[in-house]
Amino acid sequence: MIVYPVRAISFDINGTLIHSPRLGEVYSQVLGRHGIAVTPERAHEVVRSVWQEFSCLRRPGEDLFSAHPEGSKGFWYQFIDRVCEHLESPPPSPFAKSELFQRFAGPEPWEVYGEVPATLRALQEKGARMVVISNWDDRLPALLEGLGLASFFETIVFSARVGVEKPFPAIFERALDELGLPPEQVVHIGDRVREDVEGARGVGMQSIHLTRESDIGDLQDLSRLSELLPDRRQSGRIEFESWS
Repeated sequence: MIVYPVRAISFDINGTLIHSPRLGEVYSQVLGRHGIAVTPERAHEVVRSVWQEFSCLRRPGEDLFSAHPEGSKGFWYQFIDRVCEHLESPPPSPFAKSELFQRFAGPEPWEVYGEVPATLRALQEKGARMVVISNWDDRLPALLEGLGLASFFETIVFSARVGVEKPFPAIFERALDELGLPPEQVVHIGDRVREDVEGARGVGMQSIHLTRESDIGDLQDLSRLSELLPDRRQSGRIEFESWS
C-alpha cells in the first residue's frame, strides 16, 4: 500500500520493463557459429545456472561487474568461459565472447513488455519523475537508448556505476540523492522481493512488487505495470494529484 504522497518512481529493469525471451537462442546461434553446438533450450538452462553460481560467489553487496579486474567485459568473458565449461565444450574463442558481449549490448535480444511504453508515457504526462535503479553493467544507458526508453528517466542508477548491488542501501541512496527527495516520497517497482521490495523498504522508500502474472504475490502487488494507471474500474495504485 502506498501511504505517503509520491513524487517519483524508480524502476528495476530486467523482468520489470524488459526481458530477454531469446536468451538461449542467441547463445545457441553465436556459439554454433564459432564451432560450439548447443540447443537454445540447453543454452538457456546453462546460462541461468551459471548466473546463479556466480551470484552465490560474490561478497555481500558487491557488484559483480565493477569488482572484476577487467570490468564488465572481463566479467562477461569469464561468464561465457564458464558456460562452455558446463557444456563440456572447447573454450570459446575471443571472437565468440566478443560477439555475445556486443549482441546483448544492443536492443535485438531484448524485448520491452507490451504495456511499458504507454504506461511510462502516461506517467510522464502526469508529471511523475522517473529513474532507474538496476543491477546492471556499464552497457545499460546505451541499451535503454536503443530500446527507446532512456528519455523517460531523469537518471539511470546501476550497480556497475555505484559499485553496490540491490538490495544494499547505497544504490538506492544514490538515486535518492540525485532526485533530491526523501525516501518516503519515492516508490520503487521491481519483480524481485529481496532486491527490489525489501531493498527499497530498507532505506525508507515505498515499494511495489511486480509479479507479471506469476502466482507469487498478494493483493498489493501488480501483475502488469499498466495497473499503476487509473481506469474505469479502479483509481490506480498512486494518487497522481500528488505530482505537481
